[in-house]
Order: sequence, then C-alpha cells, then structure tokens
Amino acid sequence: MEQLEKILNNELLNENKNKIKEILYEVILHHINDAVFIMKVEHGECERFKYLFVNEIGLKQAGLSSESIGSYMDEVIGDHEASITLQSKYKKILKNSKGTSYYDRIELPNGKSIVNQSILTPIHNEETGEIEFVVAISRDMTATFDEKNMLLESEQRYRSIIDHNLDAILSLDDKGRIINANSASKSMMGYCEKELVQRSIFNLVPDEELASISHMLKEALSGNAKEMSICSIIHKKGNELLVQLKSIPIVVNDSIIGIYVIIRDMTEHSRNTETIKYMAFHDQLTGLWNRRALLEHLQDEIPKAQAERVEMALLYIDLDRFKYFNDTLGHKTGDEILKKIADRLMNLSLMRYRIYRLGGDEFVVVLLQAHRSCAEKAAQKILAVFSEPVYLMEEEYFITPSIGISMFPSDGKDTESLIKSADSALFQVKQKGKAHYRFYNADMNVAFPNYILMESHLRRAIEKNELIIYYQPQVNLITGKMDSFEALLRWQNPVFGFVAPSQFIPLAEDTGLIIPIGEWVIENVCKQIASWREKGHQNIRIAINISPKQFLQHKLPEFIKNALIKYDLPPNVLEIEITEGAMQDTRMTLMMLNRLKEIGVVISVDDFGTGYSSLNYLKRFPLDILKIDQSFVKEIKMNSKDAAITKTIIHLAHSLGLEVIAEGVEDFSQVEFLLDAKCQKAQGFYFSKPVSPNEIETNLLVANM
Repeated sequence: MEQLEKILNNELLNENKNKIKEILYEVILHHINDAVFIMKVEHGECERFKYLFVNEIGLKQAGLSSESIGSYMDEVIGDHEASITLQSKYKKILKNSKGTSYYDRIELPNGKSIVNQSILTPIHNEETGEIEFVVAISRDMTATFDEKNMLLESEQRYRSIIDHNLDAILSLDDKGRIINANSASKSMMGYCEKELVQRSIFNLVPDEELASISHMLKEALSGNAKEMSICSIIHKKGNELLVQLKSIPIVVNDSIIGIYVIIRDMTEHSRNTETIKYMAFHDQLTGLWNRRALLEHLQDEIPKAQAERVEMALLYIDLDRFKYFNDTLGHKTGDEILKKIADRLMNLSLMRYRIYRLGGDEFVVVLLQAHRSCAEKAAQKILAVFSEPVYLMEEEYFITPSIGISMFPSDGKDTESLIKSADSALFQVKQKGKAHYRFYNADMNVAFPNYILMESHLRRAIEKNELIIYYQPQVNLITGKMDSFEALLRWQNPVFGFVAPSQFIPLAEDTGLIIPIGEWVIENVCKQIASWREKGHQNIRIAINISPKQFLQHKLPEFIKNALIKYDLPPNVLEIEITEGAMQDTRMTLMMLNRLKEIGVVISVDDFGTGYSSLNYLKRFPLDILKIDQSFVKEIKMNSKDAAITKTIIHLAHSLGLEVIAEGVEDFSQVEFLLDAKCQKAQGFYFSKPVSPNEIETNLLVANM
C-alpha cells in the first residue's frame, strides 16, 4: 500500500494523476481475486472501525451487503464473540503501529469452509501521524494450505513406514554407506544409531556374500529393485543371522540419489520351516519316519534301484494283539510300548535300512540294495528283538510281530504295488498263526485279490441274504445219537463265489462287522431251534462261536436273552462257544460268563490247549464243556505226546465235572481211542461234514427218533 502511495504521489505523474488513480483503484479494488476491506479508524475512549470500502469479493466472503458500507464493524458482525476477536486483531495494529497477518478458517454461506490469510496494513495521517485507515487484504489459501498439509501427512506416512516397520530399513548412499537406519535395524543387528551411520553395509555381511550384495546394489543404482531370498548378516556379537534382502532405488526428481535396503530376519522362520518339515515327515510319538516319508523315499529309491539293477526289500510289521494291550493297559501305556519297540527297531544291526511307523501298531522296514536272503535275515533279527519282554512299571510284557515281506522288482515295480504285496503277505501271516514272517507270492492274490472290495460286499451280505448257517453234528460216542450241533457260518457272494471263513471272519473282526454278523447268527440259530422244536425235536442244542470282539460287548447277554424270549426257547438249548484268546482279561471274562450263566445258557471253550491255557480259569470260570482241538486229535494214533495230552484233557475235564467234545475226527481209529479215553462226544468228517438245515432234518434228526 505504501508502494501504491509512492507511485501515486510521484511528480512525474501529476498531469494524469487523477486518471491513473482511477485506473489503479479500479484494477486493485475491483478486478483482483482477493477480498479488500478499507476501514476508517475512529479514535477515542474506545477505538472503532467503520467500513469505508469493500470490494465485491469481500462482500461475498464476509456475507455483507452494500448497505454495510459506512457502518461500524461491531454493528455489522452479529456474532459478539467473532466481532471481539476480529477487532482485537485491528487494535493490535493501533498498539504496535505495524502491519500484521493471520490465518483463520472461514465458514462460507454455502456451507463450505476456506483457509484464509488476512494481511492488515495501517495508513497513517501525514500531519498527525495517527493511523487513519486500515487496509485488509484477505486471500483464499485453502489450496496452498491443503497441499502443505498433504505434503506433511505424506512425509509423516513415509516416516511411519520407515520408523515403525518391523523389518530393518537402511538408507544408503551410492557407495553403500549407511545414511540412516530405523529402530528395527538397530535392534536386529545389535548396533546403536551412531555405530550404524556412515558404516559400509559391506562390513555387515560375510565375505562369501560380498559379491552378491555388490551386484544387488549396482542393480538398484541402475533403477532395478532386487531381492535376495536368503543371505547372511553379521550381528554385532559376531553371530550370523539368516535374512531376506530387498534393494530399492531412492529416486528424487528423476535422479537416483541412494538405495533403500530392507532386511527381514528369517532365522526364526527358517527354524519353524525346519520344524514343520520334520513334523510332516516324522511320527510325533516315536520320532520315526512316517507314511508320507515312506512314499516319498520309495519314489526316489525305486528309480535308483532300477538304474543300478539292484533289489530292495520291504518288511511290513504288525504287532500281534496290540489292541488288547491298548484296551487293557490304556493308551498311555500302549504309547510307551510303541516307543520302546521303535527304539529296538532303530538299533537293528542291518545294513542300509530305514524304519517307518505308518500309524497304530504298523511299522515298515525298507532294506536298500538287499536280496531275498538279506530280507530273511532281517526278519529273523526283528523276531529276535521281540523275544525279550518290554518292561514298564516293573512289569514285563511280551509283544510278538507278524511280518509280511515284498521284494523289488519281483513283487512290485512301483510304490503302491510294493506296499500292497507286503500287506498281502502280512495278512497271510495273520491267518496262519501270527508271530512269524512270510514272503509275498502271486498265489496270495489268487486266493483273494482285493480285501477292500471284499469289505464292501461283506457290509451288504446280511441285507442281500448271502450269509448261510451250516450245522455240523456232535455225536454221542456211546449212544451214537446226534442231539447237539455246531453252527458254522458260510458266505456265498455273487461276485467272489464261496468265500472261506478263514478269509472273511478276520476281516469282519478287523472292521467291526463281526458284531452285526454275530447278532444275525444268534437270531437265526434261535429261529432254527424253534422251528425244529415245533417239528418234535425238543432236545437239540446248538453251539455258536462267539468272537473275542463280540464277547467283550456289554450288551451280548441281553441280546441272547431277548432272542431266547422272542422264540420261546429254554436257555439250555443254546451253547456259547468262546476261545481261550477271549479269556485273557480275567476280570472281564468272569463278569461276562457269570451274566451268561444267569441266563442259563451252556458255555464251552473251543480249541482247548492251543492258546494261553490256564488251570486257574478252569477252576474259576463257570464252564460246562471243553472242546479238544483237532490238532491233537489228528495225530492221536501216531504221536504219543498228542495222545497223552488228549487223555489228560479228558481226565481233567471229568475231574472238574465238564463234558468233553473232540474236534476233527476223521477215521475210526480216532473214534476208538476217544471211546477208550471216555470222551463223551466227537465231531468231524468221519460222522458228517457241515450240512444245511434241510439235510439235518432229512437225514440226521430222523435217525435220532
């Protein structure tokens, strides 16, 4: 404003002074984009400010009308507080006699707000020196203010990314010297800020990484961001950290002035990755390789063996009766047994072998570059390590393994077939008495090619009426009458034909299907007895084999009782036949047998002398019949030991008041021996093979009448 006055008072312009003044005032006061206010100052006890001039922009901005010109500020501004605030700024000029400026946010009539800069300039009276006028120029600074705030916020955001990042971030110059470092880099590498700044990054990496780091930084200086997935950084203490590095060029005004290096500590991640990998391929209980590891290892080893033309052996191990140990001793003790067995297998004196636990009580030993004789020796060594008892809590437990063996390439040229062949051999071991080993041979597949498919058909055998009950007579050796029979289950399948009980009964045991099948047998035997009794055959007794798994079912006695009631049968027409293997848990066996005796059924022990025989249970358990196993009867005339054992069993049974039935009688000489030894009954092909109910009625029951 002072400059304006000087220009207007210049003597060179006196001739056209009024015209120039008019033009300048028109331009300055009406055509500029700023709001202009000229205020008249009235001095007195209380200074007041009168609107002398306001341009159009000023009127709009302040929300004034042209009628406001000539009025006082405190009259025009309705808001008392706003008026006091504004007047205080003007009075400050009067006090200091100097111009001032300030920023404020103005709410416009349209609801928007702007950031405004106001510049107040005093005009003095030339004669008195008092401030006569105050010229206020108000300028909209919203865009500038917002841009400044955006830049400030952007900088803060950028600093936040750097300062609060969990990764270490270093800014380097073009020589690799550290210019700045965030907090994470200090804590990661153990240095304070002074120790890092101006240090070369090449001092923080081992020698073997220098070339790679140098190349990465050169690429960044060329404008190419680069990454090193794994490298090492040296901690202040001297230990190396596994890290991931990223280099990013710092670009300002299209020029690369430095490099950002982002460092992520991968040490813990690496440890976790190794742990996860270990857990993925190892059994958590025993620490052995698991099934996944077996499959991957075989996929690697089979091509090697093919290329080198060498054999491999796979030994599939299953622990005999381990479920019984688990159920009796508890899973915690069972786990301890598995760990001890794993330790024994890991310490086998074998060449080039790996041991795996597939789950449960199944283990696999793979012998690399081993021929058949090596596999046989390995199986013998495995059996030998199981000959010693397992000691737990000052008790000893004997565990035996069954082992199925397959050879590469003769028994399988890929992973699946090699395992399947060993599993088939293992199944045959289980069928033939357990606790030994057997090599796979092709006849095993001929016997039954697909046990999975077999299970699928067995599950529908009852509803499709594929199960049949045959009956084998038990002959009274003195009278020749046949008043008792053993019920024997048969399965006739449309796909597989006649399936031997030795094949489907163990499968039914393993899958739990033996429970519904066993109940079906009890139901149908009771129904058959009722039918024969209606036809006049009142004194018939039928023996039903109860599997060990079914014998442990708490509801078994109740089911038998309900079946007898349903068909209106006296309980003594039913004989419950159990094996010695089902009686190993003395407490459970005694409880179950007592419940059965309360019903009134007859109880017999099948295959006596072949299992875990104990004179103690003959004394304690409520038994009625002992059945001599056919293995003794078969050699009764040729083997003096078998003859002695048979006579002893018969004599023992008589002494305890038990009936004796001999199984597997095939010739008259055996009958003579049994008669002489005072055996009451016998069954076997000499008298009759198992036959259908119709044949029993037609040929056998008629002969008894």
